[in-house]
Amino acid sequence: MGKPFKFKQFVINQDQCAMKIGTDSVLLGAWISIVKNPFSILDIGAGTGVLSLMLAQRTHAELIDAIEIDDNSYEQCVDNFEQSHWGDRLFCYHTSLEEFTEEIEDKYDLIVSNPPFYSEDYKTENKQRDLARFTDVMPFEHLIDSASKLLSDNGTFSVIIPFKEEVSFINLASKVNLFPNNILHVKGNLTSEIKRSLIEFSFRESDIKKSELIIETRRHQYTQDYINLTKDFYLKM
Repeated sequence: MGKPFKFKQFVINQDQCAMKIGTDSVLLGAWISIVKNPFSILDIGAGTGVLSLMLAQRTHAELIDAIEIDDNSYEQCVDNFEQSHWGDRLFCYHTSLEEFTEEIEDKYDLIVSNPPFYSEDYKTENKQRDLARFTDVMPFEHLIDSASKLLSDNGTFSVIIPFKEEVSFINLASKVNLFPNNILHVKGNLTSEIKRSLIEFSFRESDIKKSELIIETRRHQYTQDYINLTKDFYLKM
């Protein structure tokens, strides 16, 4: 059983979800630019709903929709939404991205995703977790294509992916006229390799703003940059 994860302004129950709260979602939820004051937000592959809840805390968006295909995760997401202060702005659809993209006419100002990826190249004994981790569930092409159809003309699409996928992900996005405007490279510590890429795309080509974030100086000693980014959420920051 996964214990509830307490943030400053909301609680995430995660006992039914294959993918527990990880640093990735929190990094993305805290980093995403909201300077354009999005009216509508879409969270693709919501899991526990943590990204949607972080954006409900950070923005005045009146419409925050989430999509989750896994039965247990969907129920958990709905439950987490209902127990938060922002239940009236949050809605989770129990559907596939494909069906959702075909049926929804509206466009979103901000689309976010911490897509399932299978970086470790092995299968565990836990089938549900494997499904959540395995990119076959939602290949990057499918994610990018759908995002391009669901994004408003001036909207932004933000993701977190393994650094080793960055070049191919950006190439795929360019085929549907989505271009990177902002990239954050994340390292676990000073000497480790870059592990994650957070990328913000739009239909506008521009010079790419690149930055780097190091999470720890040593075990459980967080850098000031990481504290500044996440302190509105983590209880102990």
